Amino acid sequence: MTGNMNLKLAFFTFIAFTTATFGQDNSKFKVVLDAGHGGKDYGAIYHDYIEKNIALNVALKVGKLLEKDPSVDVIFTRKTDVFIELIDRPRIANKANADIFVSIHCNGEAKKTAFGTETFVMGPTKNASHLEVAKKENAVITLEKDYKVTYGGFDPNRPESLLGLTLQHEAFINQSLDLASKVEENFTDNVKRKKRGVKQGPFLVLNQTAMPSILIELGFISYKPEGEFLSSDSGQDDMAEAIVKAILAYKKDYFISGSVTNHDYKEPVAVKDTKPKADDKPIPVSAPAAAGSAKGVIFKVQIAASGKQLELVPSNFNGLKDLSKDDSTAVIKYFYGQTSDYDDAKELLAQAKAKGFSSAFLVPFKDGKKIKMEEALKK
Repeated sequence: MTGNMNLKLAFFTFIAFTTATFGQDNSKFKVVLDAGHGGKDYGAIYHDYIEKNIALNVALKVGKLLEKDPSVDVIFTRKTDVFIELIDRPRIANKANADIFVSIHCNGEAKKTAFGTETFVMGPTKNASHLEVAKKENAVITLEKDYKVTYGGFDPNRPESLLGLTLQHEAFINQSLDLASKVEENFTDNVKRKKRGVKQGPFLVLNQTAMPSILIELGFISYKPEGEFLSSDSGQDDMAEAIVKAILAYKKDYFISGSVTNHDYKEPVAVKDTKPKADDKPIPVSAPAAAGSAKGVIFKVQIAASGKQLELVPSNFNGLKDLSKDDSTAVIKYFYGQTSDYDDAKELLAQAKAKGFSSAFLVPFKDGKKIKMEEALKK
């Protein structure tokens, strides 16, 4: 990536974060729905199934359902078949001081055999298929006038060049992952779709947002049965309802009228990837304990999520000790502390934030399984 590219995108990101940080009105939970592609940008086309049309239909259905909730404010990046420049989509969200950004797309591949849903968050990956998806979605910029100037020479065929700027998203990665997980779970539980999982990738549209953000691939329209399902009214209704359930579940977990839990932006402190110092002793943790295997309800502080395997030593986590991790999925979650007392848990959370993990949050477990906070706090 060129120096100009770094400076230009860094500037865009700085504007995005300062916009979202100051003067925010959170009396309602603001959701930006971004229907991918549009106008002269058709997206994927297979078997006469067109991505831009499916994405728009699903986004409009999601919005219509969400608007039934008076505590939710829905903002669309587009409501008709128009071309919206990629850089303007996150700008709409940032200007609205949105609480979440949801970009909706369809997948496609040449062999026409792959199927299933997947939901992406901004992040590093060396996985070729993840990079290929990002490359396709980023390629829309080539339809824009003077895109080489606008994006500072960014090459959509090399999406991994964005990875140097993903630090900006450390502040929102935990919430983005949680929202993405809720979406994938609802697709599987409620619509019985094949779940390909939550993944990370260098998406330009996600890199510029100043709030938790996800990019949903509803399925592969290249696989004829899935394309037929996604093009049908009933299929779009089912997918929209699943997305709405996920958004409202996220809202219930994070949003209190007037504020969003852990949604304040502070300069993130990077999790280091260093060799342990002489006085650092790895903290033993068994695989089950990583997600909290103690009997009854316990609380842990989630401090980071990453595709990297890091040693559980204080020098890798800004001096914090009593560390554990859940590496049962591709995205590894790192935790600090463990207690059955909620007041003590809040103190652990304050300690983690004081060490620079400004987006840390409490995660309750019961008998080794993650549960909702309201369930954990029941008498």
